[in-house]
Amino acid sequence: MRSQHIWTSRDGGGRKREVRVTKFGGNWKFQAKFHDEEGWTYYDVPPIDDLRELRDIIFRKYQRRRASAEDFAAVDKMLRDQTRDG
Repeated sequence: MRSQHIWTSRDGGGRKREVRVTKFGGNWKFQAKFHDEEGWTYYDVPPIDDLRELRDIIFRKYQRRRASAEDFAAVDKMLRDQTRDG
């Protein structure tokens, strides 16, 4: 089953950035773009801040029964693996 999580944030200069994370078939796809850019940037290894934000979003959705425990565990593992390696 496909799930999608979308949020916006601002960088230090005040530029608005949209992030989309889609899970389909057990694979997570991260993409982001600034509002003044034409195309999306796709990440094989997502930025650590995006992983932290996704973890928080999925945790809040899980509490409302709109996300699975497996999704939360998968994102939490990705975050732990990236912080351990980096």
